[in-house]
Amino acid sequence: MLPRGWREGQPLGNEDGLLPGAPRRQARQKASKPPPRPASRCSVPRQVGALLLRSSEVPPSITESFILSGYRCPGYTFAQCLGSAFRPTNETGNFWTHFLAVFIFAFHFLEHPWATGPGGLVDPFYYPLWSYCLGVCALLVASSMAHLLNSMSLPIREICFYVDYGTISAYTVGSSLAYFYYIHPRGAPLSAPGAANRSLSPWPGGAEGPGWLSAGTGRLGAWFETLYVPTACLIALFCTLACCSTRLQCPRYRYLIRTLVFLLPFAVVSIPVFRKLWGAGGGPETSRFFLRHCFWLLASAIFNVSKIPERFSPGKFDIWGHSHQWFHCCTFMSILDELRMIQGEIRELQAGRPLLPRAPTFLSTFGVMLLLLALLAGIVGWFGARAYSSHRRGGDGKEE
Repeated sequence: MLPRGWREGQPLGNEDGLLPGAPRRQARQKASKPPPRPASRCSVPRQVGALLLRSSEVPPSITESFILSGYRCPGYTFAQCLGSAFRPTNETGNFWTHFLAVFIFAFHFLEHPWATGPGGLVDPFYYPLWSYCLGVCALLVASSMAHLLNSMSLPIREICFYVDYGTISAYTVGSSLAYFYYIHPRGAPLSAPGAANRSLSPWPGGAEGPGWLSAGTGRLGAWFETLYVPTACLIALFCTLACCSTRLQCPRYRYLIRTLVFLLPFAVVSIPVFRKLWGAGGGPETSRFFLRHCFWLLASAIFNVSKIPERFSPGKFDIWGHSHQWFHCCTFMSILDELRMIQGEIRELQAGRPLLPRAPTFLSTFGVMLLLLALLAGIVGWFGARAYSSHRRGGDGKEE
């Protein structure tokens, strides 16, 4: 039965979706139902820069397991993100644990006795060390900025952490360069035939002299010497692709997958250290610092996967003391011990005992790092474009 006064072409329902004359109670019931939380918006009126939200009030893509409060709603400006570094949010500790680490690392890096080097800071002898420094600083700066700036928007959040994964990979390649040129089995003494060189450089004769592995393992050592750094670069690219992909799929096991993925570059990059310790008789200083380096890496992996301590007391460690902050601290401690190990090897080289396989050049150190960073930027750009495209289609970003 049509309502009285209805004319053909006139809509049957009113603005509430009810027929004229329908009980107003239906309208009240409909209005009382809370709207579903949009995947890309906060469920409360946004007061950017002032309001911290609970996990139930923010898009699901930015929530963290067992972290119940202290969230920033997406939509901060750059200036507001900077200001949030001085407010108690659940990202504040994540930012400071790696931002302050940049200055601590710089202090320990510069305390190395540069004056005893053959040509000061710009001598090619230090090119691998500077490449390592570039990788470490890129990691620490990118990590701290990712945690600080990720509340600008959901696509920017994705890009921040894509950059973070890329710089972790760049750090592993920087380590491989330092290991390749500084950590090796004992070679021939400086007085060996053909090793004479008027230069003060610790690499007598440049590329002349026995290969650092070929003397013990023949052709296999020569192949390893050729393929070690390129393999480290390929693994770095693979790890970046794999970690970026976990933001799009496998969200439940994303932390476990990322941790296992980065075990691969550690195992490959550390081969020179393993051979020196167990094949060529590394000194006690190298052994001590490398074992400490491994211990801190293991501790960081445990914190990253287990989500301890917030797993046992959700909400209590939302601002300070949650697992990601401990993860940052442990990774930085591992970097410091790695730096001390490398500096110890450099001091032995400066003492003039072993030979290295070849003298480093700009292309073989900084050139490798710059090419790798360009490739990583391409990967980040591709995933970032996908994030923006998904956001425009109304899709939801994935988690860190």
